[in-house]
Amino acid sequence: MILIERVMNGDWAFVLAWIVAIIIALTVHEFAHAKVADMAGDPTARDQGRVSLNPLDHYDPIGTTMILLVGMGWGKPVPINPANFGHPRRDEALVSVAGPGSNIITAALFAVPLRLGFAGEYGLALSLIVSLNLFLAFFNLIPIFPLDGSHILQAILPYEKARSYAIFMSRYGLILLLVLVFTGVLWTVVVIPSRLLYSLFTDLSPFF
Repeated sequence: MILIERVMNGDWAFVLAWIVAIIIALTVHEFAHAKVADMAGDPTARDQGRVSLNPLDHYDPIGTTMILLVGMGWGKPVPINPANFGHPRRDEALVSVAGPGSNIITAALFAVPLRLGFAGEYGLALSLIVSLNLFLAFFNLIPIFPLDGSHILQAILPYEKARSYAIFMSRYGLILLLVLVFTGVLWTVVVIPSRLLYSLFTDLSPFF
């Protein structure tokens, strides 16, 4: 893993930048889910203090620690109750899109200093923030349960097909995701669009 190699080499500037980038990406992602759910009429996340930009409110002891240490894991899931939505299928899709969408917007904003050439000594941190936000966005857009992409696809499919898809994914989604991860296929799917958008946002060659 990249982070472990950097720790072994004593590259603490990279390690610190990695931690900051992960915290920003996860916090923005989970906050966006919670905020859009609240705006759509579901107070569940707000009642549990999740409409927040405090990283600790979105920290999962196992999943977040895994991301910080090995680059793979999860944030604390945002609870929602679709029964509170005015338009359950549409609103659930919007909540799901909000996470990856917020990461792409965050990447675009932090890319501005890199593109304009005044990042200076913060270039490494900004590059990691942009890269990891894009990675998180495209990873979550993959339509495999439990990723956001599966909820988005389920919401836009015709009802009967959506139901069949949901049943299939509830049974095999996690297995399929693990297979794609350990065969490297999933990372290829994530890396290609991430690199393209990184270059578009920064006008620089990807460093990953």
